[in-house]
Amino acid sequence: MAILQPYEKYYPVKYDYLAELPDGWQLLPNIAIFRERKEKGTKNEELLSIVASRGVIKTSDYELKKDRSTEDKSEYLLIKEGDLAYNTMLTWIGAYGYSQYRGIVSPAYTVLKPIIKINPKFFHYQFRNNLYKNYSKRYAYGIMDVRLRLYYFHFKRMYSVVPPLEIQNRIVEYLDKKNSEIDKFIQNKERLISLLEEQRKAFITQNIFHKISQIKPLKYLVSKVGSGVTPLGGANVYISAGITFLRSQNIHFNELRLDDVAFISENIHFRMKSTKVKKNDVLLNITGASIGRCCAIENNIDANVNQHVCIIRPKKELDSKYLSYYLTSTNVQSLIRNCQDGASREGLSFSEIKSFPIPIINIEEQLDIVKIITKKEAEIDKVISKAKQEISSIKEYRETLITDLVTGKRSIPQS
Repeated sequence: MAILQPYEKYYPVKYDYLAELPDGWQLLPNIAIFRERKEKGTKNEELLSIVASRGVIKTSDYELKKDRSTEDKSEYLLIKEGDLAYNTMLTWIGAYGYSQYRGIVSPAYTVLKPIIKINPKFFHYQFRNNLYKNYSKRYAYGIMDVRLRLYYFHFKRMYSVVPPLEIQNRIVEYLDKKNSEIDKFIQNKERLISLLEEQRKAFITQNIFHKISQIKPLKYLVSKVGSGVTPLGGANVYISAGITFLRSQNIHFNELRLDDVAFISENIHFRMKSTKVKKNDVLLNITGASIGRCCAIENNIDANVNQHVCIIRPKKELDSKYLSYYLTSTNVQSLIRNCQDGASREGLSFSEIKSFPIPIINIEEQLDIVKIITKKEAEIDKVISKAKQEISSIKEYRETLITDLVTGKRSIPQS
């Protein structure tokens, strides 16, 4: 950022989300830049989608995107190369983008055709940054974020920053290059984290299974294997504070994450006697994408679990942390995956969990193994934490860089 200096001259702007712009730049109402394209497509056009993380893409190229389009495409909107579009319901998360393709999009989108000469990718960058996302909220209608709608009637009254075309082109070229470098940096860090997680599992597996003299089914070493239930009334019984109600999103390998935790009243907690969590329980996710994630409860807490989380309560001859590491091991995680032998399976059954083969060693040896693994985990977690912080920092840098360039706070040096 040090090499990016402000422009030489600015002039004041009488608009509340910008105080000034460089000489030669304009702040124009969107109706002076775009018109809504309402042309209906044809069945022969390719289906396109808007993804908040990427912009306009071919639906067929997005492996996580299910085709929820209707068979009758007669109401779908035509979008041409160089057009911009946005998801009318998701502008608040930055679901804007410019199109490199000709195709059709859902009628839930708004398609914008430029009526002046612009670089559409400059506006792709401008519309998707946090400044403009927050600005869009002021013009969208709805009682909460998830119900906000931004129709063209309101979008056209909004304003956008319009630099001279040659400056738009330079900014786009610079941001494309920087984005490529940042994406590569993030991919490398995510790859490092993935490798460290694999190293963690391998180390746990090596230490858990290094000495096997006897194997027993898990059911002989635990006093409880059972999941919770959804309280009568479902999510409607959740309150802003009260007794912690743990769901699968709260259960992670070796830790509870309570940033998205639900709460229930003491009366409901009291009635759900069989689902109460106790110190030294091990919680295991038994359904969905997070199946297999588990952690030991090392302290006394007032909490319940729902039907997607299984409580495993070890007897005194089985240490809960040792059991948690055992369930985390590569061997058991593979066993859990193998138990899911069909798309219709809802999750792990209690009988399958009870049959897990666990190495039998005395409690002192278990505690020694836990100590060794915990020490190694601390080393791995330190490196992972640093990598995550670096990813967070580079994302913040990217956001600041884009905002500063598209609003004229900083200029790109002439080459």
